[in-house]
Parts: sequence; C-alpha cells; structure tokens
Amino acid sequence: MRIGIIAHLKYPIAEPFAGGLEMHTHLLARSLRDRGHAVTIFASSRSDSALGLEAICSETAISTVGTAEAPDVAFFKEHHAYLSLMSDLRNRRFDVIHNNSLHYIPVTMADSLPMPMVTTLHTPPFCWLESGIRLCRARNNAFVAVSNAVGKLWNHVLPTQAVIMNGIDLNRFAFHPQPDAQPYLIWYGRIVPEKGLHLAIAAAKQVGLPLRIAGPILDEVYFRDHIAPHLGFDAMHVGHLSHGKLAQLVGGARAFLCTPQWDEPYGLVVAEALACGVPVAAFARGAIPDILDASCGVLAVPDDVGSLARSTLAALSLDRSACRRRAEQVCDAEHMIDAYEALYGRLAAGADARLRLVSNAGDDAMPPAVLPVTTLRSGARTDASLHV
Repeated sequence: MRIGIIAHLKYPIAEPFAGGLEMHTHLLARSLRDRGHAVTIFASSRSDSALGLEAICSETAISTVGTAEAPDVAFFKEHHAYLSLMSDLRNRRFDVIHNNSLHYIPVTMADSLPMPMVTTLHTPPFCWLESGIRLCRARNNAFVAVSNAVGKLWNHVLPTQAVIMNGIDLNRFAFHPQPDAQPYLIWYGRIVPEKGLHLAIAAAKQVGLPLRIAGPILDEVYFRDHIAPHLGFDAMHVGHLSHGKLAQLVGGARAFLCTPQWDEPYGLVVAEALACGVPVAAFARGAIPDILDASCGVLAVPDDVGSLARSTLAALSLDRSACRRRAEQVCDAEHMIDAYEALYGRLAAGADARLRLVSNAGDDAMPPAVLPVTTLRSGARTDASLHV
C-alpha cells in the first residue's frame, strides 16, 4: 500500500527520541516499510531520512525559544506547514493517510482528501484538537485511541472507532535476566512537570536505593527549581541517551518508577521496562493499569510518595521473566502493526467501493454510509470484523 504518515513538527522523528510520540511514529513508519509498504512520512527537517522523509518544516522554525513574539510565529509556521501539506495531498496518490500529528488542521481538512485518513488519538482532549475534530465532516476518516482510557476521555467529543494499543520493538529492548550487581532504580522520559520526576526522587530516597535518571530536559525552570537541587549520587541525571545506552541502563535496574501527574494515554516507557525484564512501580493513572498486572507491576496511589515507595519495595521481589512475558503478550509492536494494516486495508477497500458506486451510478449517486469500525486491540486477529 501507499501510506502517508503525518507527524507532529515540534521535535524530529529520529533518535534520540524526545518522547513516546516520536518513538511511536518512527516505529510505525519503519515497520510498515519493512513489511513492503511504500511509506512517506511528513515531518520536520531533522527527522530520519531512512523513513521516506518529506520534510514540511524545520523544528527550529517553530521553536518558541528566543523572543516574546516567538510563540505567535511558531503557531503560524506550524499552521502554514499543515495547511500547505493538506492542500498538496489533494493531488497525491496514496491509499491511506495516517495522521499522527495531534494538530487540528489535518482532521479539519480531512474531507478534502480523495483517500481515507486514520487519525490516532495519543492524548486526552485539548482545545485545539478537540475543536478540529468537532469540525471534521469527512466520511472516510477513522479515529483510533491508543488505549481504552484515552477512548473514554474522548467519548464526549466522538466515539473512537477502534482501540489499537501502542507497541514497541521487543528486539530493541533485550531481556536482562539479572540486574546490575550494584543496585539502582530507574526513571526515564521527558523531564517536564507532568511526568512527576520530583516524586520519583522522593520515593527512591525513602526506599534507600539510588535513582538513575535519563531523558531530555524540556522544561528548564522545572529542572532548575525542582530537580537539580536534589541531584547527587543518590539521584543522578545521566543525560539524554541513545537507544542502545538507554536500553542497557533500563535493563540493569531493579525497578522502574513511573510517576505521571496526568492521565497517561499509554505509557511506552512502561512497555520498554517490562521488555527488559524490569518490574514497575507506577501511579495508577490513565492506561498504565491496562498494561500492568500483578506479575509485573505494583500500582500506587497517584501523587502519594509514600505509596510509591511501598509499591517500589514490593516490585523488587517480582520475577523478571514474568515482566518480559507480559511485554510479549500486550506490548508487541507486531500486534499493533497487524491491527493498523487491517484497518488501512478495510478503509482503502471501502473507498474503492464508493468510487466504483459513484462511477457506475453517475453524479447524482449518494455514497454509502460509513459504518462504525469495531474495536481492535493490540494482539487482535487481523481478520477482525472492521465494517467500513
């Protein structure tokens, strides 16, 4: 199939990844290309060229750093990049467009495209995207949630037509049957307030084990005021690591602390830790309870440092092989790609059928109604009934 993927533009779709959305988009494009699809990814200029990159903007052009007027300039440049892309796609030959951008323009303009579009909802509703979706009149646009939790959060706007849980490349997160001889805990991800790193530092101190921290500092003020004063041997920031170094660091840990202060839409870091065989202690927020079970993780009361410390102590005794098995059962990217391929195929077949109907019946023919897509979950059969 000819598949176009619309990425978001604030960070490159390349390693080291700024966050889970960048990693997911990269994995999606790479996996589809490996399966023989002709993939073009519309992303920022510093993204991985091996993905079939067609750069539509430079992330430096939409940076909000520097001057007081930069946010307005960034908004306009991002708006213009997506507006130009959607206008161009009207005359391009794709079987399906996969919208991974979280931007309002692609969904608002989906009805102008001759091909179907899949829009994946990676976050809870926020004003700009919600507004765009409410204005969407496309009959060939399927909305997919990355978890049941995200689907429920969008119910007041629209019912999502499928749930396809995110996945990871299990081969890139090797199983570590034994942790490092020197015990430590791990926290990694974007260093921003909503990820709650300061709570992980406090909990690790109560547990009495050193915490190793990896990830990009995306909020300098938060890092300066709430993280840096607590760093030292017991809480060490090792930087924004390459994939290989990160997987090695995660795999050597005794437990991973996951501390979201928002309803985590999925939690790729949880899947990665489990794949490495690392038990998880996590706040019970968003989709995290859907990933963990008693064999591989212990849930804590959200925002409660004492509860997180107790959960961490309990997680230390969990079996690392059971953690890997759980990742293989619910976090395998192959299941995710199977599900998306099934959805693409049915949408493309429906689009072809509507074109044939209109061609045979003349200009006055009405296209058939698009029926809801039944829920698909990661690991579901690829011949599941997806009626479009």
